[in-house]
Amino acid sequence: MEDPWKEIKNKFTAKKVCVIIPTYNNSKTLQKVLDGVLEFTGNVIVVNDGSTDNTLNILDRYSSIELVTYAQNVGKGWALRKGFAHAVSKGYDFAITIDSDGQHFPSDLPAFLNKLEATGPALIIGARNMNQSSVPGKSSFGHKFSNFWFWVETGIKAPDTQSGYRLYPISLMREMKFFTKKFEFEIEVIVRSAWKGIKVDSVPVSVYYAPSETRVSHFRPFRDFTRISLLNTLFVLITILYINPRNFIKAVFNKNTYSHLKQEMFQRNEPPLITSISVAFGVFMGIVPIWGFQLLVAITLAVAFRLNKALVIISANISIPPMIPVIIFMSYQMGSFWVGKHSLPLEFEKGLSLESIHLNFVQYLYGSITLAIVAGTFFGIITYFIVTLFRKKENNVVA
Repeated sequence: MEDPWKEIKNKFTAKKVCVIIPTYNNSKTLQKVLDGVLEFTGNVIVVNDGSTDNTLNILDRYSSIELVTYAQNVGKGWALRKGFAHAVSKGYDFAITIDSDGQHFPSDLPAFLNKLEATGPALIIGARNMNQSSVPGKSSFGHKFSNFWFWVETGIKAPDTQSGYRLYPISLMREMKFFTKKFEFEIEVIVRSAWKGIKVDSVPVSVYYAPSETRVSHFRPFRDFTRISLLNTLFVLITILYINPRNFIKAVFNKNTYSHLKQEMFQRNEPPLITSISVAFGVFMGIVPIWGFQLLVAITLAVAFRLNKALVIISANISIPPMIPVIIFMSYQMGSFWVGKHSLPLEFEKGLSLESIHLNFVQYLYGSITLAIVAGTFFGIITYFIVTLFRKKENNVVA
């Protein structure tokens, strides 16, 4: 009989894709998962994360799989990291990770390969249908919570950032050094991959949640949720202080723009005060809540006040898409100071989007104007000192 999955098996080989199965004390479901995966490919790596049940006895029955095992349980993140390292050493370019608890269906493996063919190298997340009645409440909340913060940290809207069923472009991740070892690794890896410029995409997959009385979960709500929250706090800070400014510079300061900016800031014969006010005004106009008219108003007023029009336009681009989540978030935070007890919390269901502005308009309005003033003043002062120091050095060289 002809193998119905021969074409898929050939794709696994041709595209250098393997399947990594991290497992810890899931002996009741492991064999079924393995048998299902092996129908589609023999490129299977199992990482035994210190199991103390019958896991090793089950794995002994499968001579064709690659096994990475260690005695002490460390965590899912560590198991995935070990699996990635082993896969790279074996020459694989991509790795699909599937949980061993029976939640994921091996029959969805072809969907990842088809998506890979359609989009090219990317980190592809298997998006589950989280509206099923069988989905536990904590999973539904965690799903919304994770999607929200991923969007804040990367500017990317992903439908299911908590899914462990993923295709990783491990060849593109080879030089990345990770620091988390438990469940929070699955947040670290997608956020940092996005920061690295790796495309993050998704494909619909099925999911099965066993009844609560038979469901096995190693997720410890308090400890693991705390770890994830701390990691997201760190990533938000990095996003605000480094990632978004870096992206802004990359997007705006290409070679031609950088040369033009340098000329406008340092080589024009205009007072440093005018240069700094131009930057400050541009940042202010980029944040102030007149979406769609910011550049038009900025240019008109720059002409009226005889400011440096080029610097105003460049600075107004602070509101490019990667910066919008942070601008809206900080506007709401500052707005809560003005409206006091009437401030409204952010809703994970809607996220930080333009739609949410309509729900909390006064809070957003006050906050965005405050942020525009504060940010404009900050960048204006920084520009003034940089330009002053640069020109002073230039004068000393000439003298």
